Amino acid sequence: MFHLSPSMLAADFTKLGEQIKKIENAGGDWLHVDVMDGLFVPSISFGMPVIESIRPATDLFFDVHLMVQEPVRYIEEFKRVGADLITIHAEACEDIEATIVKIREAGCKVGISISPDTEVSVLEPWVKKVDMILLMSVHPGFGGQKFIPETMEKIRAVRRMINEQNPACDLEVDGGIHLGNVKEVMEAGVNVVVAGTAVFRGNIKENMDAFYRKMREVYHE
Repeated sequence: MFHLSPSMLAADFTKLGEQIKKIENAGGDWLHVDVMDGLFVPSISFGMPVIESIRPATDLFFDVHLMVQEPVRYIEEFKRVGADLITIHAEACEDIEATIVKIREAGCKVGISISPDTEVSVLEPWVKKVDMILLMSVHPGFGGQKFIPETMEKIRAVRRMINEQNPACDLEVDGGIHLGNVKEVMEAGVNVVVAGTAVFRGNIKENMDAFYRKMREVYHE
């Protein structure tokens, strides 16, 4: 099973409700929600009030990516406002185990992410304990960056790890994904793709249709 998870960070917030409906009408089922705290990453993005305001308007699966220092403090609140899956950064947690447990107790699916400078070996203890691994293919904190080529080998390494230890685990990639490289990253082992400007710039339905065509070439669904 594959998913396209359009990144809300690239949306036009003056038309957010309209654009979310366009995602649904194009057959989308996920929405990627980046939360930045200005500590773990330099930028600050939207938080709980924005998520809470759009949750009643859509049935999309909220793929919430916390680029937040010590996210364990906020898990219950993110569940309350509508998160379905909460992804934390290994680099941002003093106690990864406790944070994973907190997410489970809240009733959300669990994701763990690493930044481009972090070795994939950091993920080894957690593969069996999470529902998704997110590999950042750009440095977290800013949209519109170019895909870091070295990420391809990381994707292959993590896919091997998942296949050996937890085949049900999803593998997501985020950063610099567009129609020119989405097939390549999926052939390397990704099954959840985050795309921001490549979806929201121009005609959303046409962009998503084009992504789905490329993705089906790999997954034959």
